[in-house]
Amino acid sequence: MSRIGKVPISLPDGVTLTVDKNVVNVKGPKGELSQQIAPDITCKIEDSVVTIERPTDQKRHKALHGLYRSLVNNMVKGVSQGYKKDMELVGVGYKATVQNNVLELNLGYSHSIYFAVPDSIKATAVTEKGKNPIVTLEGIDKQLVGQTAAKIKSLRKVEPYKGKGIRLVGEQIRRKAGKTAAK
Repeated sequence: MSRIGKVPISLPDGVTLTVDKNVVNVKGPKGELSQQIAPDITCKIEDSVVTIERPTDQKRHKALHGLYRSLVNNMVKGVSQGYKKDMELVGVGYKATVQNNVLELNLGYSHSIYFAVPDSIKATAVTEKGKNPIVTLEGIDKQLVGQTAAKIKSLRKVEPYKGKGIRLVGEQIRRKAGKTAAK
């Protein structure tokens, strides 16, 4: 992890980073994020380059060094560019609509599923004729976008025989042959 920690973080235009005691605040055109870091790890800002430093070469300090460097880098990227996840609903009759930040999903169950999307994430659903519905999640917090996508995927996991379910766009699914292929 120490190799990741040594890499400096360059701040793009319009992004400011401040450190108050153990809290790193990052402001950018898309929003503001903050992260508390361990008291042993220090964050230094010179010109528009941020470096994360550790006091010793202990295993714990090396791990924290890489961790906090990655977290701060994700925050900088999030407030400048943002994060986006596209999910595809594969199955006959699967539908998705978004109203007031509530995602309504029809996934082949006898009832509709209503999923409340967190306020800091913007969800959109697009359905084109002849194609699978696509749900897009956009936000500045990488962890929150990924976790929300994982929760939505868990509502209907992809099954290996027909490939039906919710998957990320471009995700490869390992398919299994049915009974007849065994002979």
